[in-house]
Parts: sequence; C-alpha cells; structure tokens
Amino acid sequence: MPNPFPTIVSAVEQLKLSLRAKSPRTRSTYSTGLNSFIKYLSDAGIDPQADNTSCLQDNVLEEYYLWLVDRYGRDSLSTVNTYMAPARAFARFLARNDLCPNLSLVKSLERLKAVVVSQQYRTPRVDSNLALIVDFALSVPLPARTNKNHEHRLRLLRDQGILHLLYSTGLRRTEVTALDRRDIEHRTDGQTIIQGKGGKERVVFFDKECLYQIRQYIDERQDTYTPLFVRHKGTPSEPGRGGESERLSPQSIWMIVKKYAKAAGVDASTHDFRHNKASTLLNRGANLSEVQDLLGHASPATTKLIYARYETAKLREAFDRYSMPLSEAVTDKSDK
Repeated sequence: MPNPFPTIVSAVEQLKLSLRAKSPRTRSTYSTGLNSFIKYLSDAGIDPQADNTSCLQDNVLEEYYLWLVDRYGRDSLSTVNTYMAPARAFARFLARNDLCPNLSLVKSLERLKAVVVSQQYRTPRVDSNLALIVDFALSVPLPARTNKNHEHRLRLLRDQGILHLLYSTGLRRTEVTALDRRDIEHRTDGQTIIQGKGGKERVVFFDKECLYQIRQYIDERQDTYTPLFVRHKGTPSEPGRGGESERLSPQSIWMIVKKYAKAAGVDASTHDFRHNKASTLLNRGANLSEVQDLLGHASPATTKLIYARYETAKLREAFDRYSMPLSEAVTDKSDK
C-alpha cells in the first residue's frame, strides 16, 4: 500500500505555499531556513527527497539546533535562531496537518528548550561621532553642472540625501530603499506613511534640513523614475516600469554608509543611525512608547531592551529626584 505521508521535500513545499500571503522578505527567510534544515537532514542520514515525514522523531529540532551551533558557533546565536524559526514552523505545520505520527510537537519543543543557549542582548554602543559622517559628506564640494560631471554630481547629492535621511529619521535601510519620489517631492507637511517591517504602516517625519537636502537631489534629476533613490551610472538599457529596476538596493545603502564612515574616520553601519536616533530621542525626553511608534517597533519591550541606554547625567537626575535618603525615611517613620 502507498505510504499516506508525503516526502519531507514535498511537505516543505506545502509549507512554503501556505506562506504565500506573507511578505517577500519573510518568504525568503523561511526558504533559506528550510533549505538549511534539509541540508541537516541529509547530513543526519535522512533523504528528504525519498523519505517521508513519518521518519522524523521528537529529537529532530534539538539535533538541528546543535548542528547549527556546531556549524556557525556560539558567537553567531542570532544566525542560529534565524534558521531555527522556519524549522519550528515546519514542525508545527506537520503537527497541525497530522503529517508526522512519530513527532510530538510538545516533546520536540521541550527537548529543544533544554539545549537552547540563552542569547544575551548587548546594548549597542552608539558612536557619538555619527553626525560627523553626514557633515563630512555635506562638505564634499559639488562638481560643476556639466555633462561630464552630471553623474558624479547626482551620486554625491544622492549620497548626501541618504545619509541625512538616515540620521534624521532612524529609518531602516530597507525602508529607505522603498521610498518613492512622491513621498517627498510634493509633500508640504514634512511627513509620509511608509510600510515598515512586517508590513506595518507608520508615519515618518522629516525635518527641514533633511527635506532640503533630498529636494536638491530630486531637482537635479532629469528622469521621471518612481523610486526616490536610484543608481546613476550610464544610460540604463532596461530601467523597468517607472525606473523600478534602477531603484537602489539595501546593500547599496549599506555600502554608501561604509564609504563615508571610513572617509570620516568613524566606525558605523546603517543600523547605527537607527540606534543613534532612538538614544537621542530618549535622552532628550521622549518616552519609550513615542520612540516605539517613531521607529516602528512591534512592542515597547523591544525599544527598552535594545535602545534604552540613557546618559549617566540623566540617570543621575532620576536617581536624585526619586530616591529617598535614609534621614528622610527615618524622619517620615518618626512622624507617623
């Protein structure tokens, strides 16, 4: 009689199909993670192409986790956890659809919990010299408006706008690349709505200096492309509809930051601007929920865990303001 359970590869493809309503980034992350899981199974002596899901046992998540730790090391637990998420989702998918009789989801997750190493999140050390990167970029002289210098001039104006935008808004690099000209060009209110991480919408505010810098770049453009930031190197043969193929990638944003950071003598990446914005807002009086909304965090806990690193002076102020000295406490007790 034919086996009633699908092959492991077939089940993985079924899971991928069930994710088609998720964002492209989520689907890509899960696909990469599931491919890694299949590689582990092959290394463990299981043939995902031929063996069906009934061969998976309660220890599969536990053993996969340890395989990942051996492969990437204890210093890369964030990578390990990223790969584990799709594997856990696969186990839940199998259990939900009764596709794995020899795997108890409860037991499997308990066994995994017993071996998982607790990941300690370190508060990011924000370089106070980040503003120097933007200032350095803005100090680079613009070449004259000639046909020969046109692309160089556009690239410099674009880079200045990107750096100023990262510094003033704290946007993720993926959010920067997703911006369109219409988000800036004809806006008079200094704000726009973006779709951030997880497809969640939020309002982003721009200060006047940032808007001025970006509009300088837009005014120099001689195209009608939709993306706000595009490549400037020769005449594109296939720009795509609305110039979509010329949209700058997140990796390009990262490289631009690294280029000017190195020139300014500051060690920084794109995400450091985000940390800096959060720390600045907190230290200047914004509360956690406001920073959460401005940066697009899923919960206040994320903001507090990663960014709530107040300056010593502010902590001292809170300590002096809210503490009760011993003498005051004793007097208070005596009065009663």
